[in-house]
Amino acid sequence: MPVTVLLVDDEPLVRAGLRAVLEAQPDIGVVGEAADGAAVIPLVRQLRPDVVAMDVRMPLLDGIEATRAVLRTVAEPPKILVVTTFEDDEYVYEALRAGADGFLLKRARPAEIVHAVRLVAEGESLLFPASVRQLAARYGGADQRDALRWARLTEREAEVLRLMTQGLSNAEIAKRLVVGTETVKSHVGAVLAKLGTRDRTQAVIAAYESGFVVPR
Repeated sequence: MPVTVLLVDDEPLVRAGLRAVLEAQPDIGVVGEAADGAAVIPLVRQLRPDVVAMDVRMPLLDGIEATRAVLRTVAEPPKILVVTTFEDDEYVYEALRAGADGFLLKRARPAEIVHAVRLVAEGESLLFPASVRQLAARYGGADQRDALRWARLTEREAEVLRLMTQGLSNAEIAKRLVVGTETVKSHVGAVLAKLGTRDRTQAVIAAYESGFVVPR
């Protein structure tokens, strides 16, 4: 089954460019477009896309609030990939905190755009470690009262979480720890469950917000 994508951006040229890049792939299909976050909820319910490529800054409802709305009101929400011009934008960090699964720069090359959509659709996070560290250092606030939650992680689960904050995929973590990919998937699932986070991206954000990992 092809990965289905909904494009949300107030610039028609951006939507056209993304559509051209994605529809050139045999395993990806664009099922709809919207010019503002206010139109996302009805389109998601109607089209049931696997991934929403969402601009972070839009005039009526921005990508942050649209992300919150999707996750709050849609029973089985799609993956959300924030599309942004500037990687050090506070809006990007807020979108990740709101529940976005990753972010993509508008200047990304076609191959990077395709890779991002596939990666997010498969349930992997799309994080740029250096950028996320900088965002967390600039806009995040460690809540030390929340740090007690981490006591529930086993030593191996904590190690897996640290590697997740570095942007490593399951396969890369497995290679680093010299274990099988299925073992890593099991550890990642345990980390998400114990932290009460929706996905890998939210676990990474939680790691910074709690002070478990200190951005440098």
